[in-house]
This record gives sequence, structure tokens and C-alpha cells, in this order.
Amino acid sequence: MRTYVKGFGCSNNMADTEALAGCLQNAGHIIVSSPEKAELVIFNTCAVKTQTENKMIHLLQKVPREKKLVIAGCLPLVNLRRLHREVRFDGVVGPACGDKIVDVVRRISMGMNIEEVGEAVNMPRLDLPRMPINSCISIIPICYGCLGECAYCCVRFARGKLRSYNIEEITSKVERDLDRGFREFWLTSQDTACYGKDIGASLPELLRRISGLSGEFLVRVGMMTPDNFLKIKNELIEEFKSGKIFKFLHIPVQSGDDEILKRMNRRYSRIDFKAIVGAFKEEFPQSTIATDVIVGFPGETKKAFDNTCELIEDTRPDIVNISKFFARPKTPEVDLEARIDVQEMKARSARMTRLVHNVSFDRNREWGHWSGRILVDEMGKNGSVVGRNFAYKPIAIKIDKVTAKTLIGQIVEVKVHDVSRSHLLGERVSLLKP
Repeated sequence: MRTYVKGFGCSNNMADTEALAGCLQNAGHIIVSSPEKAELVIFNTCAVKTQTENKMIHLLQKVPREKKLVIAGCLPLVNLRRLHREVRFDGVVGPACGDKIVDVVRRISMGMNIEEVGEAVNMPRLDLPRMPINSCISIIPICYGCLGECAYCCVRFARGKLRSYNIEEITSKVERDLDRGFREFWLTSQDTACYGKDIGASLPELLRRISGLSGEFLVRVGMMTPDNFLKIKNELIEEFKSGKIFKFLHIPVQSGDDEILKRMNRRYSRIDFKAIVGAFKEEFPQSTIATDVIVGFPGETKKAFDNTCELIEDTRPDIVNISKFFARPKTPEVDLEARIDVQEMKARSARMTRLVHNVSFDRNREWGHWSGRILVDEMGKNGSVVGRNFAYKPIAIKIDKVTAKTLIGQIVEVKVHDVSRSHLLGERVSLLKP
């Protein structure tokens, strides 16, 4: 079959998408570049937010009826009832389907309608065939599921409880991909800080083993919840000293108010978050901090929102992902009296956005005269390329389109000459050996 495979959402879902496409290609399917060219369309969906779910439904409804449609990923486990009500499909499967997708598609091609959305227990092998989304970046799930019970989160019902790969599996995957030419590695999961707790391993131990591998490469450690980070803080910061680990920390705070954190069932305080950011910045003054904030969680008073704004001003993260609260399927019912007025929520989101833009721009201005090495890892706009320095700061270089393609995966010496809110602008000084 001519098959189109598209993934949405987090890097974990992107890794799953690579495996879906790779396994189907290995089984003889022709992977095409657009739905129009396909007989079979597979969307590996995300459902973390209401707006995202609505987008997924809209895309699924646009698939022509003459094409076979398989819906994979989180949405089938989060809101299968809505899919039945609003979308015509030939099959649904949950996240991390792996090579099982081949048999699912085989049965669908025979005219069967398939629904395989049971409890989330799948953990596809790390040595499955993959079609990489980026020729420079290897996305490696180190575990599936999590240990959290956050009140707003529906993804935990889709991804299930913690299941970790062992260290040997992960390091072997890194070594194989190094041999294939990958130079940037994303270690991903819902919460990388809880890695290994089910198998007697730990994230610091894993990073130590990966850093000890030969070759020139860089590792981005994915999102970590503050409570699990705190349990391994000293050991983890020690491993981040390796020159092979990006000085990048994604630590979602969600709220800067302790009462709201309790309502969210988050197991830390605002002081804990400040301590984490402070310790990381003390050890790595030039680093990138990313966090997430939910605006308008039920019960969030104006004072509670002010506390969140104050925390952002105090800790000054480089990146803040802002979400307005909307109740998700399977999560605890919202206290109607505690809901925030929609217009008030929009006003708070706008205020937070203005604050975050100012902080991000100020943080980037600190890099205004930086020069050094970057790993070029993606194409930019209008023939430019984008690379990352040791702190995972994105630096765009304007260059001719022919040269741009040859630089992917290369290490380049650059000098920053300007900054924007979202990235730095640089010029190439020299091309170094990869």
C-alpha cells in the first residue's frame, strides 16, 4: 500500500511515529509524502489539550472516505467515544504500537475494522526499523508511562504506568545510531527523572553510561517533574557536567502557588522549583531553562496567579509553554464553583504571555556577543540553517540553499550578531570536522 504516516505532539510520539513508518516500510509498504498520494493514512495523534484534540478531529474528518484511515496514539485512549461519534475510520490503536502496526494494516486491507485500545502496556523494541524525521537527531524513548497522578492530565491514562528500558538497550541504540551518522540524541519520556525506578536503575546512571561512549555527539535530556528531579538532584547535576550533555533543563512548574499545586496533585512547592533552578544555574550559569505553566486552573485566585507571575520573574526561565486550563476526559470532575471565567482566563494568559516574551528576550540578549561551536541540526527558513550550542540555544545562520543542506550534522564555529525572543542570529566563522 501507498501509506502516509504523520505524528503530532511530544517527542515520545515522534519516536513512535518513526517506528510506525519504519516497520511498514520494512514490510513492503511505500511511504509517501502526502495524504493525497496515499491509499492508507495513519495519524499518530496527540490529545494532551482540548485545542489539540479538536485539531486532531478536524484533520481526521478531512481524510477522504475512499482512503483507509488508522488512528494511532493517545487520542483513541483518551476519547474513543468522540472518535466513534465524529470520525469515520478503519482502525484505532493506542500509543507505542511498534511493529504490531504491520498486522493491523494487513487485517484492515482485508476489509476488517480494527480496535486495539486496551490498557497501555506496549513498549516497542528499540531496534525496530525507523524512518527518522531528522537525519541528524535520534529520538530515543527511555521509558513509557509515569509515576504521577496529576489532576489535569489525561496522558497518564493513555501512556500508562512506568515501564523502563534497561541501560544496555538504550546505550546499544545510541551506538547503532552513532554508526548511522546521528549526532544529536533526545532522551525522551513523560518524565525522564523517574527513569529506571521500576527496574532498579536511574537517570544519572544512564547518562554516565551514555557519556562514556566514544564519538562526538550531544544529548538532550527530556522533561523532568520537579519532585522526581529533587530525588536525584546532586547526582544528576554531576552528570550534566559532561561535555556531551546539553545544559538544558525542562522542568514544568505548572503553577507558582502552593495551594494550586496541591489541587493539581503536584508533589512539590514553589520553593522546591526555585531551589532546582537556582542549583542548576549556579553550576551552569550559561544554560537554558524551560518550564510549563497552566493558567486558570480551577480555584486559581488573582493572588495565586500573581504568585505564578512572580515566580517566573524570579527564576527567569528562557522558555515558558503556556496553556489555558480545560478539563480533559477521565480526569477528576471540575468543581463548577471553582472554575475561572473564560474572559478572565484569556486576560491572565495574555498577561503571562507578555511577561514571558520579555523574560525570553532578556535572557537571549545575554548571548548577544557569544561565539563558539554549534551542531547544525535542522533547516531554517529561506535557506538558513539552525544549530544548537552547548546550552541548546537555537542559532540561525543565513546561508545559500545549496550549502545549507550540506551543513546538517556538521559542527560549525559561529559568532552571534543579533538576538530575537525565540532564537539567536549568527554568522558562520568556520566549518569544523564533524
